[in-house]
Amino acid sequence: MAALMMPGRPVADAVLSSLAPRIAALEGAGRRPGLGTILVGEDSASAGYIRMKQAKAAELGFTSPHIHLGQDATQADVLAAVAEMNDADDVDAVLLQHPTPPQIDFDAALLALDPDKDVDGLHPVNMGRLALGMPGPVPCTPAGIEALLAHYEVPISGREVCILGRGTTLGRPLALLLSQKRPTANAAVTVVHTGVPDWADYTRRADVVIAAVGVPGILRPEHLTPGVTVVGGGVRYEGKKLLPDVDESCEQVAGAITPRVGGVGPTTIALLFRNAVEAAERRAGLAA
Repeated sequence: MAALMMPGRPVADAVLSSLAPRIAALEGAGRRPGLGTILVGEDSASAGYIRMKQAKAAELGFTSPHIHLGQDATQADVLAAVAEMNDADDVDAVLLQHPTPPQIDFDAALLALDPDKDVDGLHPVNMGRLALGMPGPVPCTPAGIEALLAHYEVPISGREVCILGRGTTLGRPLALLLSQKRPTANAAVTVVHTGVPDWADYTRRADVVIAAVGVPGILRPEHLTPGVTVVGGGVRYEGKKLLPDVDESCEQVAGAITPRVGGVGPTTIALLFRNAVEAAERRAGLAA
């Protein structure tokens, strides 16, 4: 039997639709949500990503103030841009685009960002909030994966989830998220990585395997148990070609799987805007 495909677009559409009444409530309270963006350098992929966010912001009714610094920007320039966004009353959430040119210390710039405006949920304060189960912006790709699994009614509570990859943007925060006590989480989570020689022993025993390494084609059918749910979270680009962690042949073994293109990506974008709406609600005193 062919694997059930789990595209991210229906999940993203459902999340974005749920934001419409919340955005209307903010506007009724006299506040139009604002997503500020900072781009440093001339990376074409990053510029395209920012344009896509600005277009979606306009579609949803956000303002989208933007600061573009050149390739030769200094650390002081970046910190000044972050401070400007921190102080801007019409900005509820800020996206500091990564990567930055080599002379820029991205981590230092992230630390300078107001944690409550951190739309990516990657500031150390927000990672600490996630670890403690406190309210705050959650990293977008992990939150998108949880939403995707819930949308397709993949059982998670009490099941074994293996995450292949331990990165700070995906593997580690996803493990924290899926182990929390919620109906869409509450899993037994194992995190392995390429430094574990027998990592496939762990993926083969899991009910759900999430690849989050950024090594093209690393996850193959021989690493899986038939009927497993497979989520491809890690990718790498060669030029404009997207190379996912999950080899397409895994469809022959999986019971459910995300597609090569259009899986986790759309959910990440939707959850970024959910973080932005929640930030606006907190600043407007409308948070639940």
